[in-house]
Amino acid sequence: MKIDPPTRKAASRSLEAEVQSALTWLKRHSTTAALDGMARYGVPSDNALGVSMKDMKVLGEKLGHNHELALKLWDTGVYEARMMCAFVGDPARTTSAQMDHWCRDFDNWAIGDTLCFHLFDRTPFAWAKVARWSSRRDEFQKRAAFALLWSLSLHDKRAGDEPFVRALVLIERAAGDGRNFVKKAVLMALGALGRRNLALNAAAVAAAQRLVNSREPSARWIGRNALKELTSPKVTKRLKK
Repeated sequence: MKIDPPTRKAASRSLEAEVQSALTWLKRHSTTAALDGMARYGVPSDNALGVSMKDMKVLGEKLGHNHELALKLWDTGVYEARMMCAFVGDPARTTSAQMDHWCRDFDNWAIGDTLCFHLFDRTPFAWAKVARWSSRRDEFQKRAAFALLWSLSLHDKRAGDEPFVRALVLIERAAGDGRNFVKKAVLMALGALGRRNLALNAAAVAAAQRLVNSREPSARWIGRNALKELTSPKVTKRLKK
């Protein structure tokens, strides 16, 4: 059915009202303490209001999935509004192009990690983005690849071992990147991958051992820390069960 112009205008006004309502709610729940705390975690506060993750999740539950609203919230550029997209966005309606567009806008680790863990990992494009974004030059775009792999390692219960084994190649290739937010995400992805089952644990341990022998300081750091975790009695006992 063709929608007449007045109806489209009304829908547009209604959507804009929802955006403003969400921003008003976020401003009302902002605190100086939350804003100050962002700096301690390496999150820039230039476009932030200062709202805790707990409160953002509360608003996300109130709003539910509303993909049009998510798109508009992203366009505001406000940190908390963009964080809300992870909870409001609909995985079934999230396109490959949209994921790339948002990834290019990532300017801190928290935005990327939250979207990867609460939205992107539920889309059919997730594995393709791990491979594609892993070769990006920008620190936060590249981190997103490994945050997404980390999330898939924890959440994708249907996947077999093969995509994770292939992902080890990406991990080893990126391990030489010494930038703080990249190497930490690579480590977390390797650790999560190696905790899925005994076979992947063995493959991850072998990759970590190769990294320990690398010439790159960051690769050695990743390898040592991954080995410490993946060969620990706690992990070994859980996997054998």
